Amino acid sequence: MPRRAAAHTGRRASVLAALAVTALTATGTPAAAAPAAQPPALPADGRHAMNQAFVRAAGKFDVPRDLLAAVGYGETHLDGHTGRPSQANGYGVMHLASNPANRTLEKAAHITGEPLSRLRRDTAANILGGAAVLRSYADRLGLDGDERDDIDAWYPAVAQYSGTTGRTAARYADTVYAFLAQGFAATVPGGERISVAARPVDPVKGTLSATAGRAPITPYPSALWVPADSHNFTVGRTATIDKVIIHVTQGSYAGSIKWFQDPTAEVSAHYVVRSSDGQITQTVRDSDTAYHAKQANASALGIEHEGYIDDPSWFTDTMYRASAALTRALCDKYGIPKDRAHIIGHSEAPGTDHTDPGRYWDWNRYMGFVEGDSSSGSGNSTGDSSSGSSSDGLGFASYTLLQSGASGAQVTAVQQLLNTQGYAAGAADGNFDAATLSAVKAYQTTRGLPAGGIVGPKTWTALLSAGSTPTLRRGDSGADVKRLQRSLTAALGTTVDAVGTFGPVTATAVRTYQTRQGLAVTGIVSSKTWAALHAGR
Repeated sequence: MPRRAAAHTGRRASVLAALAVTALTATGTPAAAAPAAQPPALPADGRHAMNQAFVRAAGKFDVPRDLLAAVGYGETHLDGHTGRPSQANGYGVMHLASNPANRTLEKAAHITGEPLSRLRRDTAANILGGAAVLRSYADRLGLDGDERDDIDAWYPAVAQYSGTTGRTAARYADTVYAFLAQGFAATVPGGERISVAARPVDPVKGTLSATAGRAPITPYPSALWVPADSHNFTVGRTATIDKVIIHVTQGSYAGSIKWFQDPTAEVSAHYVVRSSDGQITQTVRDSDTAYHAKQANASALGIEHEGYIDDPSWFTDTMYRASAALTRALCDKYGIPKDRAHIIGHSEAPGTDHTDPGRYWDWNRYMGFVEGDSSSGSGNSTGDSSSGSSSDGLGFASYTLLQSGASGAQVTAVQQLLNTQGYAAGAADGNFDAATLSAVKAYQTTRGLPAGGIVGPKTWTALLSAGSTPTLRRGDSGADVKRLQRSLTAALGTTVDAVGTFGPVTATAVRTYQTRQGLAVTGIVSSKTWAALHAGR
């Protein structure tokens, strides 16, 4: 997509700053967007039906195709769930919603002329409806044709699509732009593959900010705080806290948080965990009674996990680890035994009619993490022996996607790596602040990486591998081997335990990496393999 022209930058920034809040709080049905000329007809090929639908919808409503796909991916992982509604009564790949706080389904019907029943169940119509709603928000913001060609100009429109406002809307838009910055590929029901290539992003946020205060009165200080509506929980408790209940949202992270803010929902949970990076938001204080498990509400803490019970792609290693760390902290604070009698699924709560977290939730793996075993049942570890985070704070079983507003040990690791390599990230305090963002962007620009300020696999790989380029092979040991193992973990997305010994599993990981990069597959790390790692490949 074209980058924004200099002539538009100042005017657009001021317009967005003035309109962002209005756009996010406006209600009612928008005026129909004026569609662009019809795109050329595409071949009728069922094997590429969703790709064709994205191209046609993007062309008709002049919405960037990749932006449209990224919004859909963030909402549903591009799975329409055969027309079944989400918890927030949202439908289809684009999660067109119909609830008192968000009526994108009705907006889409008004703009496109498609009946509600078709928008709910037909993927092509649903994608067309999503494009129509996004375009209506862009029109409300006053984006002209040139600005609509600039994917960075759409940030406030994407935020509004979330159906939320303020920090929650900004975090939703940040997630979509993180998908654009890092790229993604998904195999959707039916076997079709949808992909978006990585690109530099620099969204124009106007007055929107994802910065949020920490949750009050919580044993887990890294959680963000977005309070549920007072109609959706009861102040205080009538029983002692003695259990943690695991839920799955049947919807998106931002959508679930917004649903808890809707006074008509009569539902809430204490915490919500995001799939992509394990970010946690608290919506009800531990000392208050959330409405999440009927008869167990008075004695339970509820943790919602972004995703759908019939799609295991939502249950990422990062989500498991972040949620387990939260559960461990809650158990320690309230004296809850760390066992399956006291850490249960929603389906196991007394009096429930729910089935979450469902058959794809890996209880063995999760409980292992709760008990402090960093390698528990991961099923994809390629390390030579089990290990957790290293004593120097740089080694992890997986490296999560980080962006402005994030916090925790991995942010500290990024800050340490940047400072060591001459990029002033400020104090290594674990808070992804303005200084850290500036340092990340400078590093990415220097290394030829997408310079959006988001630390994903490419940036992690480059940061972790930086240094000398000694030839390494099986039998070697030391700090350089540990550096190699960490960078392979980031590059491959599977754990190569940073134990500092080059064993058979590390050799296999090296060969896998060399194969993916089109290098000579030797299992020996020479200058060419180091060069690929240094480039973030």
